[in-house]
Amino acid sequence: MNKFVKKSLTVMTLLGTLSLTQPVMAEMASAGNYTIDPGHTFVTFSVSHLGFSELQGRFNTVEGSMKYTPNGASSVEVTIDAASVDSNHQKRDDHLRGPDFFNAKQFPQIKFASSKVHYGASGEPSRVDGNFTLHGVTKAVSLDVTPVGAGSDPWGGYRSGYNASTKIKRSDYGMNYMPGGIGDEISIKLYIELTKN
Repeated sequence: MNKFVKKSLTVMTLLGTLSLTQPVMAEMASAGNYTIDPGHTFVTFSVSHLGFSELQGRFNTVEGSMKYTPNGASSVEVTIDAASVDSNHQKRDDHLRGPDFFNAKQFPQIKFASSKVHYGASGEPSRVDGNFTLHGVTKAVSLDVTPVGAGSDPWGGYRSGYNASTKIKRSDYGMNYMPGGIGDEISIKLYIELTKN
């Protein structure tokens, strides 16, 4: 057996092993009540800095729930701890928590509560409309949603996951510090994993 054949067989064996160990994530989530898994959920944001770069940040404390009825009256709620903002720079994070930005002492929570879930041709969620509360101001927003997968986990439970995104203007929420240097438009992304109750 030549080296090429041996190498090909090794690669095929490795791919076969991986296919047996990786979960199949193609099914649609089943109906029920779900709770956000905070250890596998991420909320990130980006904003222009002086027109030279896109500042990236995240929130480290997120909780919430979802009531899921496929093609029906589903709902989702997400609560974010404003003080958990993390841009990988302590001095900046302290400033972000203060009155110029999130004012986390006065407005400790950032919230999203759905008002309507829209479904795509596949029958899975494609858009979620709702009310977004930031800095003490509540406004209607829409999240574009992409289902990631659903199914049994290795611990005997059941999970589902979704990615979502939206854009807001911080000035709409009374966050007006340094308008000439910090962009007004904020891109928000949510990477949510939930466990079925």
